[in-house]
Amino acid sequence: MRHQKKTVKLGRTAEHRKALLANQVCSLIEHQRIKTTLAKAKAVRPLAEKMVTLGKQGSIHARRMAFAVLRQKNAVKKLFDDIAPRSAERNGGYTRIVRLGQRKSDSAKVAFIEWVDAPRVVEEPVAEEKGKKRKGAKTEAVEEPKPERKSKKGEEK
Repeated sequence: MRHQKKTVKLGRTAEHRKALLANQVCSLIEHQRIKTTLAKAKAVRPLAEKMVTLGKQGSIHARRMAFAVLRQKNAVKKLFDDIAPRSAERNGGYTRIVRLGQRKSDSAKVAFIEWVDAPRVVEEPVAEEKGKKRKGAKTEAVEEPKPERKSKKGEEK
């Protein structure tokens, strides 16, 4: 019976799984949002939440415990300096999983995992300059002369 065996194995050994989840959390800390499979996102969420809880404590011991899991100094620094203070008044639920549907290649369910308190970054579409565009208008491109090919034996130019 698997009573209270909560760990999702993700088809990996324990060491591989720990490294994968640590790298995913570090990427989440660095990029504020990552795109991954739904199973991995669900496995990353508890670890990310624990890291933010450690960050909110702010002690040297908590910093060392976070470093023991994440193994990247810059990620721990950003966690304690940026992400944890942003979530100071929140009592949990620091991450959000947004489902994106299925990946085309292997039909795996894909999702975004992101921080709830992350600042919204709206990418504005680049507007092209409107001008008179004529059909068949040529662009000014300088063509370099192509090198002449050597002819094969028996062929004459």
